[in-house]
Amino acid sequence: MSLFVIADLHLCQGKPEKTMSIFNGWKNYQELIKKNWLEIVKPDDTVVIAGDISWGMSLQDSLQDFRFIENLTGKKIIIKGNHDYWWSTKKKMDDFLVAEGCRSIQILHNNHFRYGNYGICGTRGWVSIKGETQDEKVLKREVQRLETSIKSALTENLQPVVFLHYPPIFATNFNYDILDVLYRYNIKDCYYGHIHGRSAHELSIKNTYDGINFHLISGDYLQFIPEKVV
Repeated sequence: MSLFVIADLHLCQGKPEKTMSIFNGWKNYQELIKKNWLEIVKPDDTVVIAGDISWGMSLQDSLQDFRFIENLTGKKIIIKGNHDYWWSTKKKMDDFLVAEGCRSIQILHNNHFRYGNYGICGTRGWVSIKGETQDEKVLKREVQRLETSIKSALTENLQPVVFLHYPPIFATNFNYDILDVLYRYNIKDCYYGHIHGRSAHELSIKNTYDGINFHLISGDYLQFIPEKVV
């Protein structure tokens, strides 16, 4: 039994016009996701998918992408990315997935999931990249969601591992509000996606910084191979 992670699947099973294959490093990416996943993920494994999952604009629009994920091995835990416009309330998403038979997919949203002695925690996060629009209200809400998720794991005496979509640090840009939560709760490992392209990958933090191990897990950076956490 192992825990894996990957972000930015950008599936477009129901919206083929939204394919990422036009970009460098994304050729045949949906085929690669399926091939690589099935080669390494076993039925009793768990995979966290850290945002930008489907290009669908609604849950119904994204159904083919959910079924694509459902047909992959293992249990899947998903968080919201900036392009997941289909995201709704947790209850609505849970009810939809159950009704459509996608029972291996679970929502990480103001909660945590136990994995051994670890607590799988996280949220979308918010931007820390120069030139991207900031929104203080959204940032405050994401900080609260992250803290709620971590606290819920701590109540079960679990060691929190944090999964975000947005990077808390990118190049010389720091999201101090998110970082403050990580420092306050002594988080040791933080996994994040969102960053695409070789030049951007090179500017990303992929090592230990201020006592936190940061891991870039964007799909194209991982070459669409889920990364083992534990």
